[in-house]
Amino acid sequence: MEIRLRPYQIQDTEAILDIINYNILNSTALYDYSIRTYEQQKSILEDKINKHFPVIVAEIDGKVAGFGMYGEFRFREAYKFTVEHSVYVDNDYQGKGIGKILLAELIQLAKNQKLHTMIAVIDAENQSSVDFHEKFGFKTVGIIKESGYKFDRWLDSVFMQLILES
Repeated sequence: MEIRLRPYQIQDTEAILDIINYNILNSTALYDYSIRTYEQQKSILEDKINKHFPVIVAEIDGKVAGFGMYGEFRFREAYKFTVEHSVYVDNDYQGKGIGKILLAELIQLAKNQKLHTMIAVIDAENQSSVDFHEKFGFKTVGIIKESGYKFDRWLDSVFMQLILES
């Protein structure tokens, strides 16, 4: 199984949308309630690219197996060296190291762009994602209690940070 990383192309939008919508409906990885439309997802991806942020795709045998991206953490000018990232892997490809490859590439791209800090915002119930990020050097810097409400319960958000070395 060869995992190939490449930049996002518009024809990837449908596969990315499927991954996102699966997570909206079945997990607390996204705090959205409603599935996204093709146009909504395409707009989100194009906005990242138009702002010179990467969207990368992991491909196996011509199929999108996962994707990663980052963008603004907050919209104030002083935050311009800090980004929040996302990594998603298709449910059929979980546990094959795709997330590791995507996150490692995002970290390298952020360093290449002379960014200083990467932020992960993770639902506190997702301990595997917290552990995953710790393996890359991310540290938990805060927990916002009951910051989200989904699936008829309050959810806590874990903020993790990686300070990039130049």
